[in-house]
Amino acid sequence: MALGSDLVAVVEQRLDLAPVSSGIVVENELLHTLRLVGSSLDTGGSVSDSIVASGFALRRKDRLLLTPSGRVAAEEAARLPVGGEDEAAARRVYEGFLPLNIEFLRACTEWQVHPGGAANDHTDSVYDWAVIDRVVAIVERVEVPVSRLGRSVERFSGYKKRMSDALKRVENGEHDWLVSPRIDSVHTVWMQLHEDLLLALGIARGEEAGA
Repeated sequence: MALGSDLVAVVEQRLDLAPVSSGIVVENELLHTLRLVGSSLDTGGSVSDSIVASGFALRRKDRLLLTPSGRVAAEEAARLPVGGEDEAAARRVYEGFLPLNIEFLRACTEWQVHPGGAANDHTDSVYDWAVIDRVVAIVERVEVPVSRLGRSVERFSGYKKRMSDALKRVENGEHDWLVSPRIDSVHTVWMQLHEDLLLALGIARGEEAGA
């Protein structure tokens, strides 16, 4: 999934992964960004050079693209230790996330399309605010356990702020910030959180219950 350069830059800056302590950590952060977003602006430097030399990414003009071997490496790095406390904590968050995901996706659909099938042109503020209020309530139910997980698995610590920032823009009338895939919208952050939980637990998307 390749996204706009502005969104990629936001994700790179705000994933809030572990503090840099070695070149390996920096490489893992970049690989994780590539795994979640699909591509990244190639800023050059030793980290980009290293993952390209390792065969984990390809250079295409000013972009870095994840290779199949890079995908494997990113997934191995993102997997939490099996049987550990962090994995157990992530699994609890994931199991609580799944039913909320159904509610969230339904609300996103209703944001785009009225129940009768007509496109939502956002002229009905009562309808829009009813959907926004539902999304806010759903996000609030996710933020607490995810933030708690972020205390021990730092890459999860940035999701709350990203969702809150996007919701503020929706509440200020910037409609795209709820579901647009081109920006760091609520939906974009939500989908990345979902993918990150799957990576943490080593669950392939096709193996997910109800997939």
